[in-house]
Amino acid sequence: MTEASASTAPADSPRSSARLDDNDPPWPLRPWIMAAICAVAGLFFHLLVDHHYDDALAHWRSALATAVAVTTVVFVLGVELRRWHWALGFALLWGLVLGLIAWQTAAYNLQGNPVEWPFWSGMLAVLVATPLFQTRRDVAPDWRFWKLWTMPYARLHSHAWTGAVIGAASLAFVGITFLLVVLIGQMFKLIGITLIQDLLNDEWFGWMLAGAAFGGAVGLLRERDRLVSTLQRLVMIVLAVLAPVLAVALVLFLLSLAGTGLQKLWDSGFSTAALMMAVAAFAVLLANAVIGNGSDDRATNPALRWAAPVLAVAVLPLSVIAVYSMMLRIGQYGWTPERIWGVIAAAIALAYGLAGLWAVARGRRDFDDWLRPLQQKLAIALMLLALFLALPIVDFGAISTRDQLARLQSGKVAADKFDWAAMAFDFGPAGRAALAELAKAPQKDRADAARAALAAKNRWDLTGPGAPVPMRPLAERMRVLPEGRVLPAAAIDRIASTYMCSRAKACVAIWLAEDRVAVLGQEAPGQTLRFDFISKNQDGRWVQGDKVRDTRPARPGLDLSTATVEVETVEQRRILVNGTPESAVFE
Repeated sequence: MTEASASTAPADSPRSSARLDDNDPPWPLRPWIMAAICAVAGLFFHLLVDHHYDDALAHWRSALATAVAVTTVVFVLGVELRRWHWALGFALLWGLVLGLIAWQTAAYNLQGNPVEWPFWSGMLAVLVATPLFQTRRDVAPDWRFWKLWTMPYARLHSHAWTGAVIGAASLAFVGITFLLVVLIGQMFKLIGITLIQDLLNDEWFGWMLAGAAFGGAVGLLRERDRLVSTLQRLVMIVLAVLAPVLAVALVLFLLSLAGTGLQKLWDSGFSTAALMMAVAAFAVLLANAVIGNGSDDRATNPALRWAAPVLAVAVLPLSVIAVYSMMLRIGQYGWTPERIWGVIAAAIALAYGLAGLWAVARGRRDFDDWLRPLQQKLAIALMLLALFLALPIVDFGAISTRDQLARLQSGKVAADKFDWAAMAFDFGPAGRAALAELAKAPQKDRADAARAALAAKNRWDLTGPGAPVPMRPLAERMRVLPEGRVLPAAAIDRIASTYMCSRAKACVAIWLAEDRVAVLGQEAPGQTLRFDFISKNQDGRWVQGDKVRDTRPARPGLDLSTATVEVETVEQRRILVNGTPESAVFE
């Protein structure tokens, strides 16, 4: 009895905290609150993006959906009870910024797609800004103290890695949750209960389930971030083991280049710049895994200690090769928005390479004491640069348009080799304005190609050998059979956007039924015929593809074991062109 009493903890003994920072009190309701917030956000996101996929999503809906998603994710990943209103303001601010960027990006090109390079630049900015905000929230005496360059590196580095681990683990939990719900739905379906299966088939439920699972997982892991920090350290230890492997490979590669030259890189057929920047990013990642959060956290293994400075220095020649490769490509084919983004990415890698070289030159084996403050300043600069590039301040399309027009007008590129699709669909308003001017050019091939590019519904209409040529209206290129039948305007619009007839010089539409039309197209005499159906669906819309036929009805009282079974010869239909079948039997 005495031993049992002595071993029992007092009722009022404090419970050991699972929080990494003792200043953050436990928040038992966090998982439920975060799950509810994300579930509601998932529903709103679905309501905003839900539309018929044949129609473009309105720009304001793309912007608002982006704002809802970004605000929610940034808030749940960064909020604490301590100064929670700071996290709310930070999340709302970035949601507003990314929403405006999505609006501008969706309106920039004809496709109306908000997920373009400026959007990804904005996402990079918010990803870098979040651990900066968390660190400043933890150490700032009040809301007016915003000296980013005085933040403790160890806490900043810990927030960045912990946030990455929590985000990745939460996304994995979403996948596991869906798998479990699918299994449960199938289990109940076996006994005739299809409620769960029916809910899974509704998109609104899927978005709410994904949001609840993600928010709940983030809440659970944040309440146990001391354990997450241990997992993060384990990940860094595992990654650090790879540092000597990459360091040796890079030394051998760079020494081999001294003998083979760079020409083999250009002859490989692979994007040299992209590969060099990817390897440089891995070098930075593994070097940071070795040096850790501070001098007390750095690896002690000699092989790892020597691999880290090699990786830090190797980033510089890799980035120089990437820059040189990009400039060669630009000299051959001119500027495009993608190449401008590539040069910027290579310049960022170059900055990290110079920082690594400087740190190693000053600190030798203790280079990490010099590198950490440089990396903190580079992170702040990267955030500001990414935000600046995401905003509609510098028009990469206009820069590209001027350069490509100069190449065309100087004769460096012929009209049949000119990228008309990029001018129409990638360079924004400046590209389309330039096409409108080229359509008035005295050179017939340029004017015809510009008019064709302006009239194209999508970039694939402008592919193929030679310069594009303007197409006659579909009504002049299409025959309708039987003669005298008239296609509805909605059916004509659908045919005009299909791969069969969008660029076809000859097109034939064959009425098969009131809700079904067979369509044949040929881009030029002698080329392959393209065939498909358009049909009216249950919503009354004309869509490409054959109409889905109802399954055969049940036949009560029929016993196949005693039924009479016969073979009947029936007539079937298929499309013939000059006596040659061009379709399978469809009835």
